[in-house]
Amino acid sequence: MRENIVQYMYLAAGLSFIFAIKWMTAPHTARRGVLAGEIGMVLAVLGTFVRPEVTQFTWIIVGLAGGTAIGLPLAAFVPMTAMPQRTALSHAFGAAAATLVGVAEYIIRQPNLDRFTMVVLGIEVLLGGLTVTGSLMAFGKLQEIIQGRPVVYRGQNVVNLSILAIALAGIAWLAIDPSNAVVFAVVVAAAVVFGVLLIIPIGGADMPTVIALLNSYAGLSAVAMGFALDNKVLEIAGALDGSSGFILAVVMSKAMNRNFRNILFGAFGQVTMSAKAEGEDDRPVRSGTSVDGAAILDGARLVVIIPGYGMAVAQAQHKVRELSDALERNGTQVRFAIHPVAGRMPGHMNVLLAEADVPYDHMVELDEANELLSRADVAIVIGANDVTNPAAKNEPGSPVYGMPILDVDNAGSVLVIKRSMGPGFAGIGNELYHLPNTTMLFGDAKQVVGSLVSDLGESR
Repeated sequence: MRENIVQYMYLAAGLSFIFAIKWMTAPHTARRGVLAGEIGMVLAVLGTFVRPEVTQFTWIIVGLAGGTAIGLPLAAFVPMTAMPQRTALSHAFGAAAATLVGVAEYIIRQPNLDRFTMVVLGIEVLLGGLTVTGSLMAFGKLQEIIQGRPVVYRGQNVVNLSILAIALAGIAWLAIDPSNAVVFAVVVAAAVVFGVLLIIPIGGADMPTVIALLNSYAGLSAVAMGFALDNKVLEIAGALDGSSGFILAVVMSKAMNRNFRNILFGAFGQVTMSAKAEGEDDRPVRSGTSVDGAAILDGARLVVIIPGYGMAVAQAQHKVRELSDALERNGTQVRFAIHPVAGRMPGHMNVLLAEADVPYDHMVELDEANELLSRADVAIVIGANDVTNPAAKNEPGSPVYGMPILDVDNAGSVLVIKRSMGPGFAGIGNELYHLPNTTMLFGDAKQVVGSLVSDLGESR
């Protein structure tokens, strides 16, 4: 009887997760999706509590208390601008749990492991281990603790693939002889090392795709854990996580014009630095003050704002909303053009603008945004570098060539808010900054946008 209750609770949890994914695809149902996911997780945890084989609750309660003690501060105190870093840490924690469970199951079940269970345990620790260190490396790059630019060396792919081959060979060996604990330890160690080597050759510009891919790996590790534990809710949740993360990674790679096969081996995001990439471009640019910017905006009928990572770093989303409100009070139509890979994770700009209560219908994506930009009187670029670079259309030798971009250069006038002329994550300068219709407003985005709001009010 109790086992039937557990399965019904797991079934309900699985359905909740499916509805959560469905509802989170649209802004107006996203909150409902989050709630459905929370209900599903509560049902999954409660179902585990009432499983017949669970007779001691001490360590489960300790784990729940420890997770709560870590999770609550992360939710309460980590700013929305650091959401990519928090997401990377979440992937690391989830993958660590899967890896530790896999190691524990291997130790406990020895020497009675059948071949199928041994293989899924091997897959679990391989995917889990590489996701742990890969996610920590991604966190380090996002937080700028370690170098964000690609770290490359001769023979890198050979080294990476050799380590992966060692791990796979170890799993095959264990399928024949599950009792060899040394080989199991080698598989775990190879997975952990491979996770580091997988991420270091990837540049900061490609972090959105990396986050999606690591999410997929964590989900697939959970699927393997579900098979090893004969736990249906883990199989369902892991399959949803793994497949949705994989599809998102494919979509993001297409949006960045990256070869997805390279992503799987950490061989993308590598750029060749040049004199211009290092900020040595001596071509003149036109710079101005917030007063100049306000004069350009005054009387504009359509303004398109293009947010990027510079807005996130400066935490300028609320000031940007104030600017939008000031323009609309002057009779200007305002829209926000969101590039799919702007920022450091999928939807990064959408999250920040939603936090500032920017209406969902004011946010437009690439195709609609480019149609608006062809009619816009003014485009305001806030730290969005690579996703606005005309070199993606005009320079076949550029690292960003072929990447779909926001056609900001088609607007009547362009205001670029940026701290300096330094290159973006792709390591190259932006041709947009040298166009005759572009005015650079140098400074912290929050301060510059605030000054624009004040000067617009004074100009009335």
